[in-house]
Amino acid sequence: MKNEHVVIGLTDPKSPSNVGAVMRAAGCYQANEVRYTGVRYARAAKFHTDTKDASSKIPLTGVESLVASVTSEQKIVCVDLVEGAIALPDFQHPDNALYIFGPEDGTIAQEVIDKADAVVYVPTVGCMNLAASVNVLLYDRLAKSSELEKGDDLIKSSRDTNNKVKVKARD
Repeated sequence: MKNEHVVIGLTDPKSPSNVGAVMRAAGCYQANEVRYTGVRYARAAKFHTDTKDASSKIPLTGVESLVASVTSEQKIVCVDLVEGAIALPDFQHPDNALYIFGPEDGTIAQEVIDKADAVVYVPTVGCMNLAASVNVLLYDRLAKSSELEKGDDLIKSSRDTNNKVKVKARD
């Protein structure tokens, strides 16, 4: 997507499998970077589940603060089950965004929520895990984009090599 810059921020993620799945989502949906705070992921990083090796193409960077390096053009969007948040279907995504997600076993700090340009939530019954939340947010961003790429050429370039299935014409 042209002239867009998307950064995923993970607040002290605990599960390396979730970070691996977030990296895969970042690759699928063309995010530019993933940042994380805390030490839990770094300790467990050897248990790697980034099955599409997105981390070789998308930076995965440990940072002290997710909001410290925000540029004046970048909007902070917190994604969590927070009272007063905007339902994701009603949200318009900014072109240049840092999406901050809470940890699997906690939430985003009030100080970060207070700095956000927007706070959104996925209207589910119960909470999703971290990787599922990132996938849904990035899919919503893509679905609402005016530059949505679709069709057989995208399918051919995106599917696994052992998938050659086609839809037959119906009478």
